[in-house]
Amino acid sequence: MDGVRCMQMRGGTSKGLYFVATDLPADPAERDALLLSIMGSGDPRQIDGLGGAVPLTSKVAIVSPSDDHAFDVDYLFLQLGVGEATVSDRQTCGNLLAGVGPFAVERALTAAGDAETEVRIRAVNTGAAATVRFATPGGRVAYGGDTAIAGVPGTAGRVDVAFADTVGSSTGALLPTGNLVDEIDGVPVTCVDNGMPVVVAEAASFGLTGHEPYEALRADDALQARIDALRRQAGELMGLGDVRDSSVPKTTLVAPPAEGDDGVMLQTRTFIPVVPHSAIGILGAVSVATAVLLPGAVGHHLAAGWPRGPVDVTIGHPSGRMLVALDVGLGGEQPEVRRSAVVRTARKLADGVAFPR
Repeated sequence: MDGVRCMQMRGGTSKGLYFVATDLPADPAERDALLLSIMGSGDPRQIDGLGGAVPLTSKVAIVSPSDDHAFDVDYLFLQLGVGEATVSDRQTCGNLLAGVGPFAVERALTAAGDAETEVRIRAVNTGAAATVRFATPGGRVAYGGDTAIAGVPGTAGRVDVAFADTVGSSTGALLPTGNLVDEIDGVPVTCVDNGMPVVVAEAASFGLTGHEPYEALRADDALQARIDALRRQAGELMGLGDVRDSSVPKTTLVAPPAEGDDGVMLQTRTFIPVVPHSAIGILGAVSVATAVLLPGAVGHHLAAGWPRGPVDVTIGHPSGRMLVALDVGLGGEQPEVRRSAVVRTARKLADGVAFPR
């Protein structure tokens, strides 16, 4: 079979394949079958494809010029299964989003500025809007730079990602169950959706400190089974239906910083959907920080002493930390998310033709 033009990029702490929409079949079923073949999904090693055998590297971004004049490009995110041959479009990915602007310039879907470029992106999965800004000296994307992010070795070019219209991205509401706190299997949780549906619980509710290394969580089958039972019930409460085969909602356990976590304001351990995350997703981090800011929500006591009004929240995770900028208004009857943004990096890894089986 003829190959398909694609680019492999690292966006934030994820890695995926980026395609121009017109290079793929228009029929979603044909498109998904092709992508599963290219990625090697259905085999936990993904040995016969381009996937990296973990969810963080089994991702696809499909980019096209936007028909809405408010945006430059549209971005459709697909999460491909690893051991299971599944494709989900029920959420977006803020990490791959960091690479969408550079990819759009590389494929001439939008023009580059002489020094830097801003690309307005519509996330097709959720309807959310984002603006990414990155350096383009001489009209070419500069992937090198001195910005470091946790979970990625070395440094790369800075990508500023600012979000809009993230509230209720997949569920239609910031608090999709209608409650600040629900109890599931005896565990208090806050179900939140500010760009990503997330079930927030305290690590202590699972007998954890919230500072466990990734390897310990990965080896704890009993913990993962509890997380799965919790998120399935939460999915029903959040209006997502049966999430047995879905990657959302995510589950994040929150805890206070450990001694020596200089600058960290909130420690987290995330599961997608039940496999521990070695870091934390961008929009997941935004949703978790938003939840903790809400008086009465699970983990709100961890925000005692945080500045009122706009705040930069440094979130700890197994690989390091992430900075999230939030402005959440709490004066009205309902919380108002005014702004959310993160700093990421992205890098082009390979550009060429991918071949399905």
